[in-house]
Amino acid sequence: MRTDKNNMEPSLFVIFGATGDLSRRKLLPALARLDESSQLHERFNILAVGRYCLDENDFRATVRDALQAAGISAERSLSFVARIHYQPIFEGNDGDYQELAQRLTELDKLFDIPHNHAFYLALPPQALSSTVAGLAAAKLNRNGQGWTRLVVEKPFGRDFISARALNKLIHEHFDESQIYRIDHYLGKTTVQNLLVFRLANAFIESSWNRDRIDAVQITVGEEIGVDRRGEYYNSTGALRDMVQNHLTQLLTLVAMDTPASFSADAIHNEKIKVLNSIRPITTANAILGQYTAGKMRGKAIKGYLQESGIPADSQTETFIALKLYIDSWRWQGVPFYLRTGKRMPHKLSQIAVRFREAPIKFFEQYGCAGATSNVLIINLQPDEGFSFFFSIKRPGTTLGLERIPLRFQYADHFNGGIPDSYQALLLDILIGDQSLFVHWKEVEESWRIYTPVIDHPQKVNLYPAGTWGPMEANVFSISECALEMGCKTCA
Repeated sequence: MRTDKNNMEPSLFVIFGATGDLSRRKLLPALARLDESSQLHERFNILAVGRYCLDENDFRATVRDALQAAGISAERSLSFVARIHYQPIFEGNDGDYQELAQRLTELDKLFDIPHNHAFYLALPPQALSSTVAGLAAAKLNRNGQGWTRLVVEKPFGRDFISARALNKLIHEHFDESQIYRIDHYLGKTTVQNLLVFRLANAFIESSWNRDRIDAVQITVGEEIGVDRRGEYYNSTGALRDMVQNHLTQLLTLVAMDTPASFSADAIHNEKIKVLNSIRPITTANAILGQYTAGKMRGKAIKGYLQESGIPADSQTETFIALKLYIDSWRWQGVPFYLRTGKRMPHKLSQIAVRFREAPIKFFEQYGCAGATSNVLIINLQPDEGFSFFFSIKRPGTTLGLERIPLRFQYADHFNGGIPDSYQALLLDILIGDQSLFVHWKEVEESWRIYTPVIDHPQKVNLYPAGTWGPMEANVFSISECALEMGCKTCA
């Protein structure tokens, strides 16, 4: 996890798939904002690689439009696009990659860049293998002078076997020290704050174990449906699309032991230990769901089977709830609930930690009903921050308890707002910090964990759009999370 920015060097950032949606909506705006805040080296340049034969000035014009759509001023856009160059790669054959290598040499010489190259593969999964092989064939995987880094977007395979095969292929041409498997959730300030919140506050870390914590729930709810991704999503589902990567990464950060340092290796080692300690999942501990027609904010919403590109008999899950146990000294016996779904009432990424109740329910004898366990709610988005619920005596002459929250929100305290997650991750790529990226062992272990659910899918329960999932999944939840800001995940 980066603690300073002193390692920035001149470099070329090469984006494969530069004409695609990810580049236009996320990568280029994030780089432009880094440029705006003077966090890029003055000799940083971008080489956009695409399959279209475009004039460089025409491509820059499309980038300016994309930046202005992202809220970046015309003046700043004009300054930033001067760093961008374009190179077509038509059939992806050896000749195309030789031409790419020649163009990199020319740009290195023109801008006095010491052969430092980052290759960002913003490509569909089926294009990864040929691109990695093409880079290696042109000897762009190791240039023997500056550094070379390879950035791979998820999904990292679609099951254990394909993930292992993809890792093997990449490792044939790149060392693990060169590979940056990117999960944009790890770039969120609030996700990085999980470790700071735990380790910089002794009273939290001393209670972060099975002796004090009763259960943990991680919820990632999406308001959107499948949009224009119907065909892709139907072959993927919520488990592959969200749980295997985003939610599992959050789980490892919540459950990991204290690392020896904030170095990438130390953090990866502790995350891998968590994955190795997860008890095999039984199919009884996985509940699947699929949204049907419903209403959201008064608007009629069609069901999943009515979405474009979805077969009428599809059994693909748009919701999944899982119950996991981590067989470690710290977490033995504590259930971890993972829940995610589409067409939820609102967007929500949240971690709820329920602490154990007092061993003696002292106030019940006075007729004070209601749970008295403390609950910590960490909101990753939106309304980034946390709330800690505790009990107090109501004013008055009779004894009565009320649960109230102690709250912190980033927006109230930091006027500058929270940077986009891609800004943090792209900056880490440029300075060579892998701590917020995914190690190959994490990829394979996470797929291994969910193999029983993938190989033996369960009944898909239905839930109306605009609700928090099927009623059957309520057994895998912490009811107190409903206390926080209208969240009804357990209602």
